[in-house]
Amino acid sequence: MSTPLLNYYEAIERASEQMLEAARGGNWDQVVKLEGACAVLINQLKQAAATRELGADERQLKTRIMKRILVNDAEVRTLAEPWLEDLDQLLAGRPKMLH
Repeated sequence: MSTPLLNYYEAIERASEQMLEAARGGNWDQVVKLEGACAVLINQLKQAAATRELGADERQLKTRIMKRILVNDAEVRTLAEPWLEDLDQLLAGRPKMLH
């Protein structure tokens, strides 16, 4: 059974998985929306963590969850790079150059 603190980590992990699915589908509005939800969860986690520490087993599970979140985040960023480059070009008023 998960503890309240682990519930936050698990919720952040689920949101990161949903962000990755949205990024794979090119739904960047959904990615941004989920990123905002993650920020709220992270703030709630920080507040909850100020009054409680995880036990040894919980820390191991937290580490596994955090690794999965980081992998998801890295893939989202990789998928976002071309989109961000296009946006940068558009904002700079330069057409995308084909090589």
